[in-house]
Amino acid sequence: MGRAFEYRKARKMKRWAGMAKAFTKVGREINIAIKEGGPDPDYNPRLRLAIANAKAVNMPKANVDAAIKRATDKDSANYDEVTFEGYGPHGIAILVQATTDNNNRTVANIRHVFSKYGGSMGVNGSVDYMFERKGQFRVKREKFQHDLEEIELELIDAGLDSLVSDEEEITFYTAFEDFGSFQHELEERGIPVDSAELVYLPTHTKELSDSEAEAVIKLIDMLEEDDDVANVFHTMDESEE
Repeated sequence: MGRAFEYRKARKMKRWAGMAKAFTKVGREINIAIKEGGPDPDYNPRLRLAIANAKAVNMPKANVDAAIKRATDKDSANYDEVTFEGYGPHGIAILVQATTDNNNRTVANIRHVFSKYGGSMGVNGSVDYMFERKGQFRVKREKFQHDLEEIELELIDAGLDSLVSDEEEITFYTAFEDFGSFQHELEERGIPVDSAELVYLPTHTKELSDSEAEAVIKLIDMLEEDDDVANVFHTMDESEE
């Protein structure tokens, strides 16, 4: 599956390549965080994470400050987090996370993309049972100053489910309900989180041929093009082998 793997790698690189798209996503994260917990990051862990995510995509401080100011304006738009479920080509389950100030617009757009690119949008509960919701914390290797084996054992008591490590970064996963406490634990230990979010991990995946995979990837690409879409999760096997 070499060709499909290279195509997938290109898609992953593209995901954050659009700076305007990345800034829009972070701006909405800041808006939701402030509406929920106020504008002071010292007392709002979700806002701290949103600011950390802004740094991860190189969002200038002036832009972050402007986003915070806009979110505190009582006349600013209110964004809601919504999830859409459906199937892509070849039976691949797809979960779409979006943040929107106009749900009717977002529903229409997502439904159109599913239909146009060989998929179908389902009802709530149609595919979410195929995923587990996890907290995901990414730390750059160059910023990690601890013994990984030792810290892994210590973090298990704080809710660590698993971790994935490579030459560039370490990714920690925790149960959904432990997200906040695990974030606090990393802060207490001085582990600098590069980005953090709640993700949906598939409980099983399906391997496709190159041509089948490209059809699914096209649908995912077009969903990610929508300004309201924050994340797209799926059950397609993306392993190298």
